[in-house]
Amino acid sequence: MHRIGIISDTHGLLRPEVTEVLCGCDAILHGGDINSAKILEELKAIAPVYAVRGNNDKEWAAHLPETLSLELYGVRFFMVHNKKYIPKDIENVDVIIYGHSHKYEEKSSGGQLLLNPGSCGPRRFTQPITLAVLEIAKNHSFQVKRMEIAHHAKNGKAQDEERESGKSRLAGRDMKKLVKAVMRDTDRKIPVQEIAGKNGISAELAEQICRLYLTHPGVSPEGILGKMGL
Repeated sequence: MHRIGIISDTHGLLRPEVTEVLCGCDAILHGGDINSAKILEELKAIAPVYAVRGNNDKEWAAHLPETLSLELYGVRFFMVHNKKYIPKDIENVDVIIYGHSHKYEEKSSGGQLLLNPGSCGPRRFTQPITLAVLEIAKNHSFQVKRMEIAHHAKNGKAQDEERESGKSRLAGRDMKKLVKAVMRDTDRKIPVQEIAGKNGISAELAEQICRLYLTHPGVSPEGILGKMGL
């Protein structure tokens, strides 16, 4: 039996608990938003890595493809960061891997498995920290195991506590008004760090709002808040 580790949206954080799971894998697939060449190097030290570029992977990741088709151990994969860019007429694929939403998703459609392993990087509010392991048998049949990392895992604890603290600091604020302000500053092409300082929020929250605004044309402030789980 072969095991393939499937992860996405690490955003610069590779947790030791994730590494422990991946160490038992023959290959690693990364769905994008890696945010650091160092993460890829650490993963390559574990097993061969196949990765696509996410919307937050900038100049350093210019060599990474936006989509990737490959076959491993008799199973055909297609990878893309954002689900909306999956070709509608895609054929000859067994498993479609994507990320972006930070939410685990696993469903079958037209004889294909669509799999979003979620995010195993920094925890976004109350969303779980997840990844997946695909186990392939000798006859090329396969099954998926959803893996969840406890949110208090040691190397991620500081980041998680900081996010919860940041969420507490937002209590009582008019979030719709805040999102509108960030959207307006984004239209003015103000840098994320400056937007964060101007609005009294973390750079991560500012970046998250900016990203949702830019990657979902026409989205409303309420829509952004909904996608953020607020």
